[in-house]
Amino acid sequence: MTGPFDVLTIGNAIVDIIAYAEDDYLVSENIIKGAMNLIDVERAEHLYAAMGPATEQSGGSAGNTAAGVAGLGGTAAYFGKVSSDQLGTIFNHDMRAIGVHYETKPLAGDPPTARSMIFVTPDGERSMNTYLGACVELGPEDIDEAVVAASNITYFEGYLWDPPRAKEAIRKAAEIAHANNRTMSMTLSDPFCVDRYRDEFLDLIRSKTVDLVFANEHELKSLYQTASFEEALAAIRSECELAAVTRSEKGSVVVTREETHAIDAHPIEKLVDTTGAGDLYAAGFLFGLTHDRSLEDCARIGGMAAAEVIQQIGPRPRANLADLLAQEGF
Repeated sequence: MTGPFDVLTIGNAIVDIIAYAEDDYLVSENIIKGAMNLIDVERAEHLYAAMGPATEQSGGSAGNTAAGVAGLGGTAAYFGKVSSDQLGTIFNHDMRAIGVHYETKPLAGDPPTARSMIFVTPDGERSMNTYLGACVELGPEDIDEAVVAASNITYFEGYLWDPPRAKEAIRKAAEIAHANNRTMSMTLSDPFCVDRYRDEFLDLIRSKTVDLVFANEHELKSLYQTASFEEALAAIRSECELAAVTRSEKGSVVVTREETHAIDAHPIEKLVDTTGAGDLYAAGFLFGLTHDRSLEDCARIGGMAAAEVIQQIGPRPRANLADLLAQEGF
């Protein structure tokens, strides 16, 4: 292990398979637009056979965030479970090649490495259909105490709350992080994810298991079951030390109990694909926070990284984020 690390992320290790699709196709295949839908292996095989030309690359929400932190010039580590198969080998190579510390022991056989079929419609919205495969095997034994202790912030994705044993792993990581005076962070991931685990997510916040929460506007309103963004923002402000809430073209809002910072969206030329927008916003924000930037600058760096990724296909920017950071005067 090398360290210390700015950010450790924990998530579902997934290979993304991305293709364009029309809205009519989503309807014909009973795909819920704009959501992450969990599917079984038979459904995964059907959609893969039915989809058009696609690109395949390592992904997963927290994996994208780790990649973003590393791309910005930070030090990142990652915990996530793959299998000893072709996709697992690709995932391992990709993470290490971009400079992310990744040493989670792979499974010896079934289930296979997870994959997500992502359909991007003309409006740039992405609809994800995910077979979790090996992801469900992530457990407490995969939490390397030394890596958690060496990481300034440990961050996990709400999607990880679906596999039962992963909950034990997250709670173990939180205990280690707090015992070493580190910060624990999470992203709510998806409104449907919030609907499934609202009470548990609220307990993570209210019990101080989580210190920093990332969400988009829809997820936050779902968490507090309100149609009012202002009411939801007031609620998270009262219950969490720090929260960063993205609002698409409206930018983002960062709140503590004493402060509120509204940050404009970073300008873009053309929206292509929203895949990875929240992941890269979190990467930029976490990079800024671990490099002693103001909360406003953290949000601006997050907005810059998100703006870059939504102007291309796929969840990991092709441009050099560290160079963009310098060009923006950070």
